Amino acid sequence: MASVMNIEKLLALAVFSLTVISSVSHKSWAEEIPLPVKVLVAYHSLTGNTERMAEAVVEGAKSVPGTIVVLKRVGQVTAEDLFSSDAVIVGSPVYWSNMSGEVKTFFDNWQFKFGIFPEFKMKNKVGAAFATGGQISSGKEVTMLTILAAMLGNQMIVVSGGGAFGASATTEGDSAGIDEKELTNAKALGQRVADVAKLISRSSSH
Repeated sequence: MASVMNIEKLLALAVFSLTVISSVSHKSWAEEIPLPVKVLVAYHSLTGNTERMAEAVVEGAKSVPGTIVVLKRVGQVTAEDLFSSDAVIVGSPVYWSNMSGEVKTFFDNWQFKFGIFPEFKMKNKVGAAFATGGQISSGKEVTMLTILAAMLGNQMIVVSGGGAFGASATTEGDSAGIDEKELTNAKALGQRVADVAKLISRSSSH
């Protein structure tokens, strides 16, 4: 009788151990799978300079595993593109020391076309900016700050990268155009945004 009871205890212990191991293994397996994040890169470009920076931003974001990147001109962005993204990076050329009219219209359309208010549908998404300008002191920082201001007004989490306020490039004057250092800064911006988006996504999923 004692022998039978010992066998039953051993069987119960074995079943319990297998249950615990299965639970821990499943949890570890789930934690090891990185959650994919989606980064939207939206830009306006007439001469191709801002577009070239946008492509470098995309390359940087794609270097982070598990990142889905969508590249579109601001006029082509849909409500689905915007609301399904975990992060939005907006690029603009400098027009009169500010963002271009097309980029300003893009932000205005967040409400007029997409209806983000009063729910603040972009809240807690990551935001960042990049800009191109003809001269060294042409207003690139002001342009990036106005882009970031629009994002802050929508309760987004803004980050920098590639520079104090984002990535930028000088395209005229003594500059022969966008150089490798400026493209490297654009890649760094894309990578940082993807990294931060993953951190926020991971923390919010726990």
